[in-house]
Amino acid sequence: QVQFVESGGGLVQPGGSLRLSCAPSGSISSIYYWGWYRQAPGKQRELVAGMTSGSSTGYADSVKGRFTISRDNAKNTVYLQMNSLKPEDTAVYYCYAVTTKSRTPYWGQGTQVTVSS
Repeated sequence: QVQFVESGGGLVQPGGSLRLSCAPSGSISSIYYWGWYRQAPGKQRELVAGMTSGSSTGYADSVKGRFTISRDNAKNTVYLQMNSLKPEDTAVYYCYAVTTKSRTPYWGQGTQVTVSS
């Protein structure tokens, strides 16, 4: 039974940086699509960044120029580099992955990011 596990969240001051990572806990086929989502209390889950197997990327307008999604195919790991963090970035961040072979979707359990002075 494969699980995707996020790490790297925590408390950071406004203007600071964090790097999130997400990787499967077990063996899995290559990933066709990676995404990072976030959900703040009382709000809908929203797409933050996505990356296709061809390395095409897309970002929410609110994070463009500040966040960068990247991956390590050998490790089946995706990263989200978050710079110039703002209090409104505070949320639980979830990774999302779709396998190449079967298009099976997976969600991580989430990691808390809190931006506060």
